[in-house]
Amino acid sequence: MTPGLLIVVSGPAGVGKGSIVRKMMDYDENIVLSVSATSRPPRATEAEGVNYFFKTREQFEAMIKNDELLEWVEYCGNYYGTPKEWVCREVEKGKVVVLEIEVDGASNIRRLFPDCVLCFVIPPDFKELENRLRGRGTETDDSVKARLTRAIEEFKLIDKYDYLIMNDTIENAADSFFSIIRSERMRTSRNQLMIDNFKNLNRSE
Repeated sequence: MTPGLLIVVSGPAGVGKGSIVRKMMDYDENIVLSVSATSRPPRATEAEGVNYFFKTREQFEAMIKNDELLEWVEYCGNYYGTPKEWVCREVEKGKVVVLEIEVDGASNIRRLFPDCVLCFVIPPDFKELENRLRGRGTETDDSVKARLTRAIEEFKLIDKYDYLIMNDTIENAADSFFSIIRSERMRTSRNQLMIDNFKNLNRSE
């Protein structure tokens, strides 16, 4: 079986992480986006196990206490986090599990899973990032400035990552990302069983 893989994707707001991942998932059904848990109630269009794993506040706090989350935050009065069991199970099934994680949480994922792959998405240049944020039409001027200030702080941590993915176009970025995945899945360190099978071959006389 092709080995599973855990990929962490980070990058500033507006750089296009979600669009790249969605495009890449069209390439291979074995690439899955991690499903987060949350304590907020589901919306009418959301499904359990697809959009989120919906928990009560008490259930979520129990998950925190029992160390069942890879990372978690409390935002606007609700908890959000990544269930450890789901991620581990999917990787064991040979899936490529993609986590969209802020830079603050990436180091924690690397600590828990030393062989995970950290990828950082960058824009072609800083001005393009600003243009994309403003092009959303949903950001106030203060919000754009705050996100750009945050982006500068995130860029300072780029050298903690294994790969850069430049998002000049979604197609090019997805292709680059997919190439990283294919290369990483064929690392000798991830294919010991296959290697052993070849090393133990005996030629029949």
